[in-house]
Formats: sequence, C-alpha cells, structure tokens
Amino acid sequence: MAFMPLPKIMVAPNGARRTTSDHPALPVTIPEIVKAANACFDAGAGGIHAHVRDAEQNHVLDAGLYRELVAELARAVPEMAVQITTEAVGRYTPEEQRAVVRAVMPKMVSVALREMVPDADTAEASRFYGWAHEAGISVQHILYAPDELSRLQELVEHDAIPGGDLQCLFVLGRYVKDQESDPLALLPFLDALQMSDLSADWAVCAFGRNETAGLSAAFAAGGKARVGFENSLWNADGSLAADNAERVREIAALLAH
Repeated sequence: MAFMPLPKIMVAPNGARRTTSDHPALPVTIPEIVKAANACFDAGAGGIHAHVRDAEQNHVLDAGLYRELVAELARAVPEMAVQITTEAVGRYTPEEQRAVVRAVMPKMVSVALREMVPDADTAEASRFYGWAHEAGISVQHILYAPDELSRLQELVEHDAIPGGDLQCLFVLGRYVKDQESDPLALLPFLDALQMSDLSADWAVCAFGRNETAGLSAAFAAGGKARVGFENSLWNADGSLAADNAERVREIAALLAH
C-alpha cells in the first residue's frame, strides 16, 4: 500500500492557539485557510498541516469541518498534500482524537505520541495505529523531546505501532523559555534516531524567531520542514512576516542554494 510521503515543505498556517489578534493574516475560516494554502503552494509548500476553528476561533476536532476543508482544498489545490491534526490542547481525550481520524479518513494525520499513548496501556492506541496503517493513512508521530524516540522504538518493537513507513516530526522550542527554539536542539534528536533501530521520514518545526535557522539545519541534515504561523510569525531578519506565504518563500529559498 502506498503511503503519502512527507513533502519537503509543509505549511502550518494557523495551529491551535494563535488567533487574528496575534496576526491579522492568520487564517481561521475555511475560505481563509484555502486561500492561504493556494498562496503557500505557489510559494513552494507541497503540503498543509491543517487545523480547523469554530466561530470563536477556538481549535476544534470537528469531523464535519475537517471534511469540508479537505474537500475544498482538493478542489482548489489538488496537488497539495493535506494533513489534519489530532492536537489535544488540553481539551480532547485520546478517544476523541482517534474518533476524528476515523470519521474524516484523511490521507495524512499528525499525532503527538505523548497524547495518544500517555501511559503503559497501549491497547486502544495499538488498535488505532494498526487500523490507520491498514487504511493507508500516513501517521506523522510528533516528538517533543529526543527521549520520545526511545518510546517510539519500544512501541514499534512491541507491535503497538507499525514499523514500516514511519514519519516523525521533531519539535524545537515548544517547551523552553518564551518558546524560542535553538537549531542545536536538533542534534539530540538526530543522535537518538541514529542510535535507534528506526528508519523514518522526518521533518522539523521550530518555534519563534529562530524558525528559519532551525529549518535550515533540518535541510542540512537531510530532513524536511514544517513552516508557518503555527510556530513563528517572524522572518530570519527579525521582521514580522506579512503572511504564511512569505514564510514559505523564505524556507523554499534555502533549497535553492
């Protein structure tokens, strides 16, 4: 079964927490997200990491909204890969996260390992991961710390997570002071991956003003990038980006050198 590979550049245009009060160009409605996706595809993003919002701009795991967004994106930018999220933001249980994926049946989904498998009870998570693999859904495992690679390997070894076609996202700066990432924080992830028995298609996202530097480090190490207002509003020179497409263009330019 063919799984959707991670695009070299995936845009994350809104995330779960920022609103238009943080930046007026942050897309929150479905038409706004589709418009941003179009512009970002033209700027060099091969995929979109999509969150949907309710009328008050709150992050929601709403299957109906997701299905509408996926359909609109397929119409407007058919060549763009679409990945939905199961992010909990402290509101959703693992059961609710699994349910939205089953209801939407996306081609790609990102799942935080620590949210989906929060303790030693792996039975339900194992059924979900096995089902997703059988359904041909590409699951990207979000890892917030290098030691989570050991947890991922343990779950693969115990057949709780299928070991083939693994996709990972290494998150830089989410749980540090002021959420300002350091490109050097990628090195422990790479060391942990090299010491493991895992083979993965991996990407990096980097919070704050060092986003460009972090993603440049990812490319240099053979990885891929997730860029956008979910993680950073700033260009490498410290200026506030006009929109997500501007951030994508800066990252796409790194590949041209």
